[in-house]
Amino acid sequence: MSTRRWPQWTPRRALGTDTRPRRRWLRRLLICLVVAVLALLGLGAGSVWWATDHYGDQVTRIPDAFPDGPRPETSDGTTFLLAGLDSRSPKPTTGDGAAADLWKFGAQRSDTLMLVHLAPGERESYTVSIPRDSWVPIPGHGTAKINAAFSWGGPSLLVQTVEELTAVRIDHFAVIDWHGFRSLTDAVGGVPITVHESSYDPEQQKHFKAGTHTMSGQEALSYVRQRHGLPGGELDRIKRQQEFLRSLVGQIRDDASITSPLKVDRMLDAITGTVSVDDQLSNSDLRDLVLGLRHLGSADAHFTTAPIIRSDLIDGQYVLILDRDGLRKLCRGIETGQPPSTGK
Repeated sequence: MSTRRWPQWTPRRALGTDTRPRRRWLRRLLICLVVAVLALLGLGAGSVWWATDHYGDQVTRIPDAFPDGPRPETSDGTTFLLAGLDSRSPKPTTGDGAAADLWKFGAQRSDTLMLVHLAPGERESYTVSIPRDSWVPIPGHGTAKINAAFSWGGPSLLVQTVEELTAVRIDHFAVIDWHGFRSLTDAVGGVPITVHESSYDPEQQKHFKAGTHTMSGQEALSYVRQRHGLPGGELDRIKRQQEFLRSLVGQIRDDASITSPLKVDRMLDAITGTVSVDDQLSNSDLRDLVLGLRHLGSADAHFTTAPIIRSDLIDGQYVLILDRDGLRKLCRGIETGQPPSTGK
């Protein structure tokens, strides 16, 4: 009886062909097909359950993001601290594609800070921007600009600084760097931004023409970073960041339409690839958040900025002196469902 000799299988990678792009495409195709089937079956909630588990496992978690010791009491609703980093690293520092440390002493600062409170039931949201030049006490380091807190102590010192400043307990922390900002903006096909007045940024040597433009990741990053050449300086810059966030959320909501599974996958893949969150944010937390935010419209999203008394020059630095009592009153009103008048 003869024995048949089967041809020896040789891995494609051994032949010089990397199969990873093909596997990635097949994975995406499978995801899209599953989402499409769920949509046809009308299992919207089921698809959310599946997607948050699948993508939640891919989100990069940050250990030890919260400080030790006494912290403010919990309140109704959920409060996030969102930070954008001005990391100069040539490699990404946030998301599952991070190739460099999220934090290294003195290497990164928080360029954007937003305290976001979701009211119970996620039917309304309130965002309080804290200017990067705010002159505040930083635990263990005296008084300095608030953007130095992340530089000196990473996420936990930043959280502690904001909690002591506002008397608000931060439930979750999320961070994105410049690489992630560009990638996320490009992943949703660009973000429409209305430029109210033409301006020129002498630092970046860029012109911004009045009108509505769909900006790419690089264009949007330059736009929201501009401070020089604006009448209100840092405060005008914050308005741009808030407008961008509102528009980005609108784009994500549109792309998350269950009738467009390819966009769903691309958008979710971009989020998991660019954003890092604290390790206390579980997949079930993400699921509850997604289900709750389905009914949150742009009219229910309120934006304001920490109240400012004046600008000043301290140790040769331009700084903003906050009305700390006013800021705490504002935050307390938001937590209790009785916020003072806030901007839209």
